[in-house]
Amino acid sequence: MKLAHVGAFARLELAEALRSKWLLFTATLDVALVAAFVWLGLRESSILGFTGLSRVILNVSNAVLVAFPLLVLVSTHGAVVRARTSGFFEFFLTQPATRGEWFCGLLVSRVAVLLGPLLALLLIGGGAAFAVEAEPDLLWVTLRCLAITASLIFCFIGLGLLVSARARSPERAVVWALVVWVVTVALHDMLLITLVLRAPLSPQVIFAVSALNPSEAARIGLLTSVDPELSVLGPVGFWIATTLGPTVCLLLAVIWPLLLGVFSTWRAVANVQTADAVA
Repeated sequence: MKLAHVGAFARLELAEALRSKWLLFTATLDVALVAAFVWLGLRESSILGFTGLSRVILNVSNAVLVAFPLLVLVSTHGAVVRARTSGFFEFFLTQPATRGEWFCGLLVSRVAVLLGPLLALLLIGGGAAFAVEAEPDLLWVTLRCLAITASLIFCFIGLGLLVSARARSPERAVVWALVVWVVTVALHDMLLITLVLRAPLSPQVIFAVSALNPSEAARIGLLTSVDPELSVLGPVGFWIATTLGPTVCLLLAVIWPLLLGVFSTWRAVANVQTADAVA
């Protein structure tokens, strides 16, 4: 694999993202999330007291857990299948490059567009907060939120690319992307509550089922930053806090989505290398 070819494909995809305003859209969304939480905190500070910019970073990360999986899936579900149906995939095979190099360039561009603005904004916000008000745990909270959100976004990038590589048409890719988002984000809590009501399960089983969902694993990792005892989760939270502890929860929130993203990306590139060039 030649890095020059990967860089050329990445620049091509980045140029397309700039032309279609995707980079501008993701950057605007990141800025709007941070500005909204800062404004709400300042607006209620006379009543509740401003909780500090570390809490703002935590709230932004919680919003990312809900909004960004759908954004990532929307921007990646058609990347491969549209290249096949439009003829671009067949065209680039005439160039002195491999399928793996094209896919790596595609992956680099998607990571840069979806993850780059958020990481830059959180780092700038954390640095500005540290300069204005040196909170004792601000650096740790910022790094923790960066690791969790980056791992989750990469996870859904891998899932979106896998959906795009396996789908036979853009319409099917849209349906499967929505299914992934509904199962992992929108209806997972409802399905888990239904399971608990139907069958009495132990806290260990409930935690295992929840932790299989990358969004829930990331949410638990963020909750330990606010409440190390996890009292908001009831008996399950007490079991998690006493049995696993905040460190293990953090590792789970970072490592499991990252591994799932790596596995999904590996399966996607394997499909791209062996599947037909035209859908």
